[in-house]
Amino acid sequence: MKDISVRVFRYDPETDEQPHYQHYLVKVREGARVLHVLHAIHDEHDPTLSYRYCCGSGQCGSCAVRVDGEPVLACTEEARDGMTIDPLDLPIQKDLEVDMEPYLEAISSLEPGSEFRMPTQEEVEAIKPLRSCIECLACVSACPALKVIDFAGPTAMREDMRLSLDPRDTRDRVTEAVSRGLFTCTSCQACWKVCPKDIQIPGKAIEKLRALANRKGLTLPRHQAVEKLVRETGRSVDRIGISFLEQVPEVLEPYGEAKGMIGFFVGCMYNMRLPQTALDAMEVLRRNGIRVIIPKEQICCGSPLIRTGQIGYLETLQHRNIESFVCRGIDVVMTMCAGCGSTLKNDYQCPFRVMDINEVLLKFGIEPPARLPVKATYHDPCHLLRGQGIRTEPRELISRVVELVEMPSICCGSGGGVRSGVPEEAAALAENRRKEIEKTGADIVISSCPFCEYHIMEHTDRPVKNITTVLLEGYREKDKRKVREDWS
Repeated sequence: MKDISVRVFRYDPETDEQPHYQHYLVKVREGARVLHVLHAIHDEHDPTLSYRYCCGSGQCGSCAVRVDGEPVLACTEEARDGMTIDPLDLPIQKDLEVDMEPYLEAISSLEPGSEFRMPTQEEVEAIKPLRSCIECLACVSACPALKVIDFAGPTAMREDMRLSLDPRDTRDRVTEAVSRGLFTCTSCQACWKVCPKDIQIPGKAIEKLRALANRKGLTLPRHQAVEKLVRETGRSVDRIGISFLEQVPEVLEPYGEAKGMIGFFVGCMYNMRLPQTALDAMEVLRRNGIRVIIPKEQICCGSPLIRTGQIGYLETLQHRNIESFVCRGIDVVMTMCAGCGSTLKNDYQCPFRVMDINEVLLKFGIEPPARLPVKATYHDPCHLLRGQGIRTEPRELISRVVELVEMPSICCGSGGGVRSGVPEEAAALAENRRKEIEKTGADIVISSCPFCEYHIMEHTDRPVKNITTVLLEGYREKDKRKVREDWS
């Protein structure tokens, strides 16, 4: 047995003016789950504590709560000393009990007609990844879109996709999904990462529904315009000046001895809208002994089209991009854009290794930059944090040059076609991001995604910079100090 100190959210609307936290010291066995802790509190300390549970084995979903901010099943999450237990981010009934009914009611049910056929084995296999939901609503709690706009929610979209695959169902689930907020999903993947059954709702349901919507001509006009631009120009954004690819040779040699070689997939935003940031990155790479190969025929990775369900041109994009690196014998392709990196890693079948620039810099090792008298906060791009599983690498690099102040990892609203298709939602999510930035007291915001950088820049008065730009500033300050030392 061991003692565990926990902090538990308490609120009884009949007696409490405001929610509060109660601290408890409970005795539990090694390996105890959060549910065991709640039982111990209820049985030994406070029988008024309200929480839900049923099966105790991770199959019913009734015991979902948040532990240290993350939605989990209380019966499967291991208890730890110092943890904070909150209800799901849903309307509170009492303590850890939330009102699930409106969200469960939004989940559609099978409506067969008088004549139907049973699913084929192929249809059953297509449905399988979507049918293991236990309706715990962890995904609903984690969904940023639900905080700012009317949306049926991720698990409702999951069920709409499942029913659309079932030949017994008679309803037009695709059109209904569009009316229920299909295009409000930011593709942040927060729902998938908290799902106890590992259901990939963005990729297996929402993007698939959007593809079906596209076939019905229901794609949003702004998204159609992006697809047209990609077909006509090979890029998903218009240029604002001289592009990055127009400013650099195909091969950039390091300034000293070469430690390694990588190919660089620049992406649309860094090529057309933020070329200086990409140029800054090249300076950092060259200074650290990395030879960079930059194929000029590379084009859009297709991420904006995949996320919005417009996949008719995707194969052409994939073939051209893969071939541009393969024909040069490149083994490692580096991305700077989180969306491009996630797409190449997860939606392509690449015959080479894809690495984010943060991974590349740490793999080869970097010269220590000068420390700058700056306090910075870091915004986790969704397609980097959850799409690629990269969290520690950016923080390690940032901490070498400035003071890092953490803030919650929440979506800024720029992804999933929301910025172009549902701008009011994107602005509302950016406002939430701005508030978190201000709480940190940081001088600057650092990120590693051009869409995030561009979007956040429009909604905060703090400078927004890429990690490589900050590293380059550290190197330039280091060079200045050395000159001063040499002259003194």
